[in-house]
Amino acid sequence: MSGFFGSVSKNDCVYDVFYGTDYNSHLGTKRGGMCISGENGFDRAIHSLENDYFRTKFEPELSGFRGKAGIGIISDWQSQPLIINSHMGTFALAIVGKISNFEELEKRALKQCRHFSEMSGGGINQTELVAMLIAEEETFVEGIKNVFERIKGSCSMLILLEDGIIAARDKLGRTPVVIGRKTDAWAISSESIAFPNLGYEIDYNLGPGEIMHITAEGIKQLAPPREQMQICAFLWVYYGYPASVYESVNVESCRYRCGAAIARKDKTEVDFVSGIPDSGLAHALGYSNERKLPYFRAFVKYTPTWPRSFMPQDQSQRDFIARMKLIPNREMIEGKRMIFCDDSIVRGTQLKDNTKKLFDEGAAEVHIRIACPTLLFPCEFLNFSNSRSSLDLAGRKAVYEIEGTDDVDYDKYLDGNSEAHHNMVEKIRKRLKITTLKFQLLDDLVSAIGLPKEKLCTHCWDGSGYS
Repeated sequence: MSGFFGSVSKNDCVYDVFYGTDYNSHLGTKRGGMCISGENGFDRAIHSLENDYFRTKFEPELSGFRGKAGIGIISDWQSQPLIINSHMGTFALAIVGKISNFEELEKRALKQCRHFSEMSGGGINQTELVAMLIAEEETFVEGIKNVFERIKGSCSMLILLEDGIIAARDKLGRTPVVIGRKTDAWAISSESIAFPNLGYEIDYNLGPGEIMHITAEGIKQLAPPREQMQICAFLWVYYGYPASVYESVNVESCRYRCGAAIARKDKTEVDFVSGIPDSGLAHALGYSNERKLPYFRAFVKYTPTWPRSFMPQDQSQRDFIARMKLIPNREMIEGKRMIFCDDSIVRGTQLKDNTKKLFDEGAAEVHIRIACPTLLFPCEFLNFSNSRSSLDLAGRKAVYEIEGTDDVDYDKYLDGNSEAHHNMVEKIRKRLKITTLKFQLLDDLVSAIGLPKEKLCTHCWDGSGYS
């Protein structure tokens, strides 16, 4: 998904950019980058994060950075920030999002006799493509609007200038951008959790398509927000950090309400409730308290020497790391009937392994409760649930097994009370070899978030959404 952080200060900003970027580490998997604007121009560093952490890679270089404005990014797909020399001057660019039509835009650029110097994974670097679209216009504001009009997918961005930062939120607000302030400094982040320990307080949340200019003296609106918004609902279910707040809705509180909503429609008799660490824990607490059932930690997470399970690019390695990190507690498990809450089922591989662990440790029954509906549509706007084949998704695969084709009217499977939906869930349950399986209803998830349905992107569950 990716996350960025920027700071503009009357003093040196390097450590704020370093630590603020690190607080976005849960959003990215592949590359980390920092760029600082100082007396000698732009200084930049980019490192791979596939086998190590942001702080570990960048800390040895901090003494070489000096400046009062800077940006950093944790990216799940390519090297950035990029430094661009244009008719508007030199700037550095970092983007969060996904460009679904980049091949179309690449052909357009090549037809205009343009070229690309940056390559990522055998293709063009999409950040450079965005920079090219910005530089097509006379001003940064018009250039950003050009990006919004031409790309399909989503794109929030930070543009580092010599004396400040231009921040722009995706035209439909699919990813958050929040501004913080403290004495003598301003900051911009994908995650509000980056602010408290650095002394910042939330000052302003950018609206969809809004463009702001941030200097050490203050902030100035360059383009107003648009009316229509579709922020990714998965931020609250899985991606967001528990203490983060999006659109005034706290992540941990929302997950608690999700668990409670599932509990209100469940009468399954069990001995206790547990959660798959980490994002499943708040869901489990909400479920436990709503039904007044004991909460136990049947799985504990070992993190000192294991990286994040979604960090490696290879699926088998991700599954291996996830399996090694979660340690079952036999004392809690043996002979017990338990409900386990988790955020989602994408492919189901990790959950199947976790379930097997529980039964191997003597569990009598394992009932899985998922905090969101069944994933049926690969994400077109960010990078979550994005697969080479839609049939990689556990829900989509189950429908294919039922129908014998992927050319299906999925509406009947979206209705949580329909026979088709129950048949799909049963297919998934049997494949995962669990006692019972239930998914959250979309209406209940929307209620738990607390925003109107039309302001949320729920494409991965119901196929809706605007490009």
